[in-house]
Amino acid sequence: MSNKDQAIGGLIFLICVVVAIGYAITLFFPQHVLGWLEPRTVQLWIIAIPVFVAFLALLSVGAWIGWTMATTPPPKPIEEIEAQEEKTAAEERAKFLKFHQMIKKDSK
Repeated sequence: MSNKDQAIGGLIFLICVVVAIGYAITLFFPQHVLGWLEPRTVQLWIIAIPVFVAFLALLSVGAWIGWTMATTPPPKPIEEIEAQEEKTAAEERAKFLKFHQMIKKDSK
């Protein structure tokens, strides 16, 4: 399994390096990559598109956080949780004492 994971990781690494190199070359030497377009236009869009995508990603994360907060029911009050824990602890003590008394009774 890890061999497959390593292969996928290597592929992701390779793709990211190739895209980064292509991005840098296109940003600094647009006339060599996209010679038929105006270099200033290429430089504008090569910056604008990733900024736009990053901005949308950031807003999507914010929207997801807001949606999660809006649709998640509120937690129980602390007092209710403490009362439930005390009740459970009392039940456990009662079971223990009952079991302990049975053992004492059987050992006599």
